[in-house]
Amino acid sequence: MIKLLKYGNTNTFYIENGDKGILIDTDWAGTLSKFFKEIKRNGVIFNNIKYVMATHYHPDHMGLISKLMELGIKLIVFDVQRAYIHYSDEIFSRDKSLNYSPIVDSKATIITCKESRCFLSQLNINGEIIHTPGHSDDSVSLILDEGIAIVGDLEPIDYIGGYENNSGLHDSWEYILYFQPKTIYYGHANKKSFT
Repeated sequence: MIKLLKYGNTNTFYIENGDKGILIDTDWAGTLSKFFKEIKRNGVIFNNIKYVMATHYHPDHMGLISKLMELGIKLIVFDVQRAYIHYSDEIFSRDKSLNYSPIVDSKATIITCKESRCFLSQLNINGEIIHTPGHSDDSVSLILDEGIAIVGDLEPIDYIGGYENNSGLHDSWEYILYFQPKTIYYGHANKKSFT
């Protein structure tokens, strides 16, 4: 079950199977109260959210992660993202009203993309995480066996200019399409379904 949680400018996705779930992306720092209103509106039980991950570490995709970790949610970081965890710290530090605390690296669980299928299976989720640079070098996408791809901020596949002029983006889309997704969920754009 995938739920779209919209409480700012970024799409947050929640996947749950049973009483264990994972959040993919969060919005900007300082939106925690909006997040709680949104999960309540969508019938998401906070205690069922066991993990959070970011498709990449730009501020509008990871802003709540440190707060959620303080509340007991575990952060999963993929090895290709490790060097980017603190990419947004300086951006958030400019606005003291956000009361932002950086992610505590030692409390994160770091796994490889190759280990992701095994990790997700522990949540009764069939799929894997793949490295999909193009928007940023730390971008990853979630590919579910049921035909769903969550791709963060990769330029939409039908945005020809970005696709043809960025070899990293081109290669990432080729990799995603190898899995033959039926629906693609973006970080900001509307989903795209293939019929």
